[in-house]
Amino acid sequence: MFFKLRNNSAIIMLTLFSYLFCLDSIKDTIFFTSANPFSFRDIIEDLDSQKEQEVFGILTLPNQINENQKVPLIIGVAGSKDWASHHLEYIHMYQNMGIATFELHSFQSREISSTVGTQVDVTTAMIILDSYKAFEKLSKYSQINKDKVAITGWSLGGGVALFSGWLPLKNAINKDLKFAAHLSYYPPCIVEPKTLDFTDSPMHLLVGELDDWVPADACVDLASKMKKNGANIEVTVYKDSHHSFDRKEPPKIVEDGYKLQDCRLSMRDDGAVLMNFFNIPMTTPFLQKVGLALCTKGIFAERGPTFGGNSDSREKSFKFSRSFMEENLFE
Repeated sequence: MFFKLRNNSAIIMLTLFSYLFCLDSIKDTIFFTSANPFSFRDIIEDLDSQKEQEVFGILTLPNQINENQKVPLIIGVAGSKDWASHHLEYIHMYQNMGIATFELHSFQSREISSTVGTQVDVTTAMIILDSYKAFEKLSKYSQINKDKVAITGWSLGGGVALFSGWLPLKNAINKDLKFAAHLSYYPPCIVEPKTLDFTDSPMHLLVGELDDWVPADACVDLASKMKKNGANIEVTVYKDSHHSFDRKEPPKIVEDGYKLQDCRLSMRDDGAVLMNFFNIPMTTPFLQKVGLALCTKGIFAERGPTFGGNSDSREKSFKFSRSFMEENLFE
């Protein structure tokens, strides 16, 4: 477990930043072995051949925990710009509820700071694998209740929280462990699996009505189809709200982001996402770029989605999140 000096420094800084949010808890930086699958297909069809990757995260246990007590755990997954202060506000809230938390650092582990505008350096597949590998390691901790482990994430991380419940993918990684709950904030829902077999654990999507980065309508449509197929999923759409509605900062434009309002893609059972052109599988970074370019009108692709806070939606989101985790991790 050796990192370059700059990565060691980053880990120290992240741990200190996280520490400032909760001074009355027990923290530890946990390392584990994952891999670098580009696509879901790499996991489902060829997981054993993927190059290994060391990944780390920050585990926080409630300070008041006693030696024989088991506590629930929430694994948190950041967005395309990595961890932000509003993400850590949720994490701190959960810690104050007596829940252990694990801040997954898939980006820093791979020395990547952002995937905005590309989405190929650290993919959803990589982070889902990281999440389950973290789950596997943490489930062996004597103070973690492995039957009460939830996953939550924002934007890209919201997609991780959502598709970590897709059974063909989950079962290819681990058939024995399952998340007790999945909570996604403004996830990308533009990919629809042909087989809508998802976990029976509770899932909830929180989305913004005005989101032009990853459209709310796609999440409403996908969740409706999932629910008809038996999934335990609900969607909350916050009115007059953009992407990242739970931030404190006001809305602003992201110049290098793509607007995906009209983009919809399908996914085969083997995890290959198909282009809208001759159903070509997007199984490499190049093919994904081509497929997304076609889906977003190529050279005419519209950039500059809006993201930023809505105070009313932010308040409702925190209130709902607390209630959702109380219901599914304590009852």
